[in-house]
Parts: sequence; structure tokens; C-alpha cells
Amino acid sequence: MDIRKEFLPLSRPELDDEEIDAVAACLRSGWITSGPKVAELEERFRSLTGAPHAVAVASATAGMHLVLAALGVGAGDEVVTPSMTFASTVNQIALRGARPVFVDSDYATLQVLPGEAARAITRRTRAVIPVHFAGAPADLDPIRDAADRAGIPVIEDAAHAVGTSYRGKPAGGHGNTAIYSFHPIKNITTGEGGMVTCFDGELAKRLRLLRFHGIERDAWKRYGKGGTPQYDIREPGYKYNLTDLQAALGVVQMGKVTRMNARRAALAARYRDGLAGVAGIDLPASPPYPHEPSWHLFIVKVTSMDRDAFIGRLADRNIGVGLHFPPCHLLTYVRQRFGTKEGELPGCERAGARILSLPLFPGMADGDVDYVCAAVREILSERRP
Repeated sequence: MDIRKEFLPLSRPELDDEEIDAVAACLRSGWITSGPKVAELEERFRSLTGAPHAVAVASATAGMHLVLAALGVGAGDEVVTPSMTFASTVNQIALRGARPVFVDSDYATLQVLPGEAARAITRRTRAVIPVHFAGAPADLDPIRDAADRAGIPVIEDAAHAVGTSYRGKPAGGHGNTAIYSFHPIKNITTGEGGMVTCFDGELAKRLRLLRFHGIERDAWKRYGKGGTPQYDIREPGYKYNLTDLQAALGVVQMGKVTRMNARRAALAARYRDGLAGVAGIDLPASPPYPHEPSWHLFIVKVTSMDRDAFIGRLADRNIGVGLHFPPCHLLTYVRQRFGTKEGELPGCERAGARILSLPLFPGMADGDVDYVCAAVREILSERRP
């Protein structure tokens, strides 16, 4: 095959003049920190999820930190989470002084196994964090049932799930706390940023306090029209607020997310057609319960050759890839601190050794997918006798 001249990245944010104009208008307004655009983006997420509360934050990581802090998770506590997730979640659990309790995921779908999550709950468990992986939802109902029996909350890791639905309701719309990411690789972006949605008014109040130094009134209420500059602090907090400059991007992106996700779905279908029956890779499997994926990632598993060699051959053809994710229980600091070992989570480990994310973003052309599929077929055919 002829090698393309332009590098095809794993992802590229979908930004055009509408986003540029929104940011320029924000700059001209003179209000660039947390203000009316942040409030508008929060309203968009209340409308999207049906959750009565939405709290914009500087990142999904910041959101996880705030939620765990607001719940009082600390030394001696346990938090149940799949190992097949980004290390940010585990970092925040560890930084709170708590212990991550890892559970296995299904090899085919990469979703956390609900029965394993239920069995991992003990009297020390303070929360369960299922992950909506690659834009498909975790099986929330049995996880929520187990958490309810234990009297603990479910925190949906919805970083991949803007636009994902489970059993007819959006991620974040099932009565749980949910945390979204707006990193440039995600389905919408604010450059960096995130959102926490929840159904608990007291939790939302604490999140708002903790995200900005513990000050009881944010800058918009203190310095906006009719505001007064007085404030009080009853509990020290952090500096995790989102800016209006960022939220201006997010508001525009939310107006496009349905179209962008539809394009992602079309590209994923083209990948499936182009790679159907190809020996040497496993294609992503669809969870068996009713759902609508947002196709954040298209993840294959390389089964017939060394994955690093495969990545190198794709790079030779100007194709970028991602790796989502190395199993967290095998990370060095996790092994050293928590004593986790290889062989504990067979489905996760089997997938973790093979997974590879192929390029997927709304701005891709059909021909880009066709090129990747041809490259994959060529590389794998060279490995067969």
C-alpha cells in the first residue's frame, strides 16, 4: 500500500469558527474566570442527564478528588474500582489514604464485571466506581443494587460517556454521582475541564465549596451584577474551578455533541466492516444489555503478534494509536503500596496485554478509516505463513 504523507493522530478535537467566536466573545466581555458561561455549561449537563445538580471543575481528576473528599473517604477505607481504568482514579483513592480494591473486567467488552464488584464490597467499602469504558456503559443496575445493600454510593466514571445511555437513560441519569472529562481527546472538550453531576443537594453544596478554597460564594456571585465581595470560609478547599473561557468552548461543543457522536458511530461501523473476519485481532464487543454508546474510543486487541511491533508498523504508515489502559493493579507504585500481583484479574490482564486504540474522531474522513483498515490487514497478513 502507498504510505500516506500526513500523520493520522489517535484523536483531534472538533473545533471551528463557532468555538473561536465564542472564546473571542468571552474575552471581549471582560469576564474570563468562572461566571455566566460556567453556569450555562452546568445547565447543559443538568438537561443532558436529568440530574438536578452539576458542578463544573478544572478536570475529571479534580472532580474525583472533590467527590472522595466530600464523602470523607480516608485512611482505612476501601473503594471498589475496576483495574481497567485510567490511573487518575486510583491516584485519587491513594492520595486520600484509602485502598483501591480492584475487580476484573470482561475481556470482550472491557466493562467491569458486576458480580465481581459486588463480591469486593466489605464493611470498609465507602464507594464503588464503575467505569463507562470507551463510551459504552457499565452494567449499572446490579452494581447499584449491591451498593444499596451495603449503604454506599455509586460514583460513575463517565469520563468517556458524554452522550452514552444505559437502559434508556443517559449516563449520570440513574441517581448516582457521575464525573465527566473534557480533555481534548474526549467527545466534547474545553481544553481541560470536567463536570460532576449528582442528585444530592448537600453533596453538591460541599463540592461547590471545596472546588474554590471553601469560599461560600463564587466570583460570579461576589463580583457580578448585584454581588457583594464579602465571603466566609468554614472549611479549607481547593482551586478546581472551570473558567468561562473554557466553558465557552464547552457550551458550543454541547450543541454539536449529538452530531459528533453520530459521526463517531458511523466511523466505528466502518471500522467493523473493514476489519470483519481479519485474523489476528479481536474487535470490540457490544455489552449485552440495552444501551447506546458514544464511541469515545475504538479499541481492538492484537492477538497474533507483539503489540509494540504492531504499533511500530502502524507508525511506519503514519498512523497514531493509543493504549487505554495498562491495568492499574500492575502499575509499579500500586504493586509496591498495595501488594497487588499479576494473575489476580485474568480478564483484565489478558485484555491489557493486547488492547490498542485506533484513530477515531469526528473530523476523520471515511478514507482515513479505510487506510487504517488496509494497514491493519497488511501488517497482520505479513505475520501469517
